[in-house]
Amino acid sequence: MPLLTLKTTIGRESTVMKDIKERIGAGGYDIRALVHPGELEGYVIIEGSSKDVKKVVRDVRHAKGIISDDVDIKDISHFLESREIEIEVERGDIVEVIGGPFKGEKGKVTRVDEANSEVTLELLEATVPIPVTVGVGSVKIQESGD
Repeated sequence: MPLLTLKTTIGRESTVMKDIKERIGAGGYDIRALVHPGELEGYVIIEGSSKDVKKVVRDVRHAKGIISDDVDIKDISHFLESREIEIEVERGDIVEVIGGPFKGEKGKVTRVDEANSEVTLELLEATVPIPVTVGVGSVKIQESGD
């Protein structure tokens, strides 16, 4: 089964995967796996028949297109290895976002989701407080909230 790479809007990989999963469930496509390695912003790896992958991603919002070359499993195996992430960010910490669409912004952590390795924060320089959820690997602690 080939591995194909789907180019997406950066920061919208999860949304694209969710939309594709809904279409797979409704349409009976021969697609076996969807993976978004956190280190590959703007890309989703899809395992499935080329014909079905092309059908299912057609008109998916934030999906920009399929890269024509198949992916070799050896090229992405290091992204698939399980590793434990120790979350050191706590509620009340001031952090800087170091990746994704909010890169360079500072925010106060309002929630830590250890199960999904995500933190929700309120951007400090926003006129209206907007909660933003980002991966814990995308933030760097500036001040401890203790």
